[in-house]
Amino acid sequence: MIVAILKEITPGEHRVSAIPATIKNMIKNGMTVKVEAGAGEGSHISDNHYKDAGADIISDRTSLLADADLVLKVAPATDEEINLFKNGSTYVSLFQTTKHLDLVKKLCDKNISAFSMHNLPRTTLAQSMDALSSQSNISGYKAVLMGASHLSVYMPLLMTAAGTIPPAKVLILGAGVAGLQAIATAKRLGARVESFDVRPEVKEQVESLGAKFIEVDSGEDDGVGEGGYAKETTEDYQKRQQALIKEHIAKSDMVVTTALIPGKPAPILIPKHMVDVMKSGAVIMDLAAENGGNCELTTPGKVIDYKGVIIDGTLNLPSTMPVHASQLYAKNIISFINHLCPEGEINMDLDDEIISGALFTHNSEITHEPTKEALSNS
Repeated sequence: MIVAILKEITPGEHRVSAIPATIKNMIKNGMTVKVEAGAGEGSHISDNHYKDAGADIISDRTSLLADADLVLKVAPATDEEINLFKNGSTYVSLFQTTKHLDLVKKLCDKNISAFSMHNLPRTTLAQSMDALSSQSNISGYKAVLMGASHLSVYMPLLMTAAGTIPPAKVLILGAGVAGLQAIATAKRLGARVESFDVRPEVKEQVESLGAKFIEVDSGEDDGVGEGGYAKETTEDYQKRQQALIKEHIAKSDMVVTTALIPGKPAPILIPKHMVDVMKSGAVIMDLAAENGGNCELTTPGKVIDYKGVIIDGTLNLPSTMPVHASQLYAKNIISFINHLCPEGEINMDLDDEIISGALFTHNSEITHEPTKEALSNS
């Protein structure tokens, strides 16, 4: 079986889907691995590193994809790339299927068996494949560092001969993987940290990292969704949530928002009227910018200044740390590939919850129900 590792062409994407160590693993399992020339440059992996691992380096992506049985990527394949895929081949990448419906249809037309690392079930067995968690961890860390660089105040408490500087107040909205890493990073920098999440069960994790947990009184499991994700909440809950957030946001120097519901527009946690009560010099780091943003004023891909409040909608933060991001993503990918190809060949076991969960097109049909529903409503 021929595996193709493509060079990412999406602007700002510096990650790669395989590193030399994972290529050795594939070759050991009997696969032939071909890497597009320059695929690892953004992650500081040279073609020679891949050659030493046993891969063939191919300069012409047309011939590379014409032979490939399995294509591995980070970003969703572009229209032009899908045109080059071999009919009936298999493809794996990060892919928000409900956002890229035209590409989903194209994959169906070419009878591609397509897997999204976004759609993997959150089970113990799939933990080593959980690319969303590995990349969100990086996002949470980097967001706080970038936010600190925007601030015009110190993060830690400082006692100096010239006087005492109080610690910055940081509010983290959402205590998933990204949020917990943001809490830990802000605490390491010496800030006073508070966190809010719709799931009451994360309170213990938040407090174990030294942050204060902000709670909205509720007798229901308003924000608890399947598989450990947050879900959309009731209107009454949202009103009480916004009143509480507004009270805390007015005192914060930095706010990091991380509420990202897979495949759906990001919920608005910070409407314009809340930004209006923030103090000049405060910062909002919006980690949900790729799905529109948790702040009403976020401009995806831009850093803006609104009445002295910096709102940072930088996209794809994991790609700003490509060495470790690629290392982690490649290990997620190889765990999935070893599960999908236990003997070096694809075993399309649709009764397997990991394989069927990640699969979204197969035999020229959409197999992922939310994607099918989104297409019928489009």
